[in-house]
Amino acid sequence: MPKQPLNLPKADILVIDDTPENLNLLSAMLTEQGYKVRSVTKGSTGLRGANAVPPDLILLDVNMPEMNGYEVCQHLKASDRTRDIPVIFISALDDVLDKVKAFAVGGVDYITKPFQLEEVLARIENHLTIWKLQQQLQAQNERLQQEIRDRAKAEEKFTKVFRSSPNPIAIATISEARFIDVNPSFLRMSGYSLEEVIGHTATVLNLSKNTVAIAQKIQLLPETGSLYNLEFEFSTKSGELKTILISLELIDLAGVPCALLIANDITERKRLENEFISLVSHELRTPLTSTMGALDLLGSGQLGTMTEQGQKVLRIATTNTERLIRLVNDILDLERINSVKIFMRKVKCNAADLLIMATETMQAMADKLQVKLIVHPLAIELWADPDRLLQTLTNLLSNAIKFSEPGDTVSVIATLAEYKDVESDKNEPSSHNYLLITIQDQGRGIPEDKLQLIFERFQQVDASDSRNKGGTGLGLAICRNIVQQHHGKIWVESVLGEGSTFYVLLPLPGLQ
Repeated sequence: MPKQPLNLPKADILVIDDTPENLNLLSAMLTEQGYKVRSVTKGSTGLRGANAVPPDLILLDVNMPEMNGYEVCQHLKASDRTRDIPVIFISALDDVLDKVKAFAVGGVDYITKPFQLEEVLARIENHLTIWKLQQQLQAQNERLQQEIRDRAKAEEKFTKVFRSSPNPIAIATISEARFIDVNPSFLRMSGYSLEEVIGHTATVLNLSKNTVAIAQKIQLLPETGSLYNLEFEFSTKSGELKTILISLELIDLAGVPCALLIANDITERKRLENEFISLVSHELRTPLTSTMGALDLLGSGQLGTMTEQGQKVLRIATTNTERLIRLVNDILDLERINSVKIFMRKVKCNAADLLIMATETMQAMADKLQVKLIVHPLAIELWADPDRLLQTLTNLLSNAIKFSEPGDTVSVIATLAEYKDVESDKNEPSSHNYLLITIQDQGRGIPEDKLQLIFERFQQVDASDSRNKGGTGLGLAICRNIVQQHHGKIWVESVLGEGSTFYVLLPLPGLQ
């Protein structure tokens, strides 16, 4: 970039006066003060110069031949290019009427000859300052007007999208989760009229069995900014139940923090999905069970002795059939848990017994893969479904063992966790209200971008895992569902090449 001159002129001033002595005096004085000065002796010449390169200020004599100063000023103010340039009249005429006429044609000041240099400088600086402030104010006003126009266009566009969107959309206050506007699609889905919805909350309208959770999600928006694809059960005015996905965005309406709720009715999709999963799972079970029985019969040798190559092929077929059976069972299991067709049969049970049973169940697998299994149980009472928790623990242990190398150690540790360790509210008193089960391995670890995805359906760290390790990609999704139905939490921390640690947090009796 070219360098800027070190001594820029303070301003560009045009002096129009038919007296050379005045011109020379003013030019010398202003140049000495750091101004750029252009001097002309005729009004017509001054007009051409001002239009060609508009100056920052004009000093204008009144009495000039051909065109006097009043006429020059009128021409300047008539042009869009020069009308905003401040004009200071300098004249020997000191009659009040002359001064009034100067201001009437657009002058900003009037200096009487003979003038004092200090007075001229003071008035020039004053009017240049005023002019610059006016320019800044004008620029700010233009920016403000543009912002207003842009906001109006955005609001108009938002209103059109809001009203015409096929998706149900609602706007609710953050503080009370009270509806302040909804679109026609929302009204069609809910069955309510606009008057019945505006000013009320989802709880008052009984829109969901879990309206408290919706309100809590809305109140989290000032921290999160947005939340996407939250699944809720929606109840219409007639009592019809729908399944919807809600996305939330934090918006500001006239200084009031609000939530923009965009819903997507997935009732039919969920019905078809559940029917498909259930149908496929059940239809596959029968032939797979028959196939497994036939393979077992072949493996037993009751139908004749097989060659070594035949036995190898039989083992491959048996392994793949077992994996298919696990996949079908997991799909059916997950579908039942998601659709709440399986109820948690909660009873009083001992955490130590569950941990010991889980490790004993997985001991044979650990021995086969030469992995050391260590358990540190904690004898504490839980209110839980022991079969489902055992399913969760064995699944987590199975993963930890499968992804360990011979000689590695997998440890299972149970401890008490304080309330403040698992909740963001630091004002709550510390108390041992949770059981924390930690399952740690020394395996290959999980990449950071996979830490959350692995709890979703059919998600695995490596696509080859399903073949090499016999996984279905549903185990952790089932674990998460089981833990959540116990009002608990499951998460993982991992370092590539050093191993992974899975945490299962369960509330103790009295918190559920």
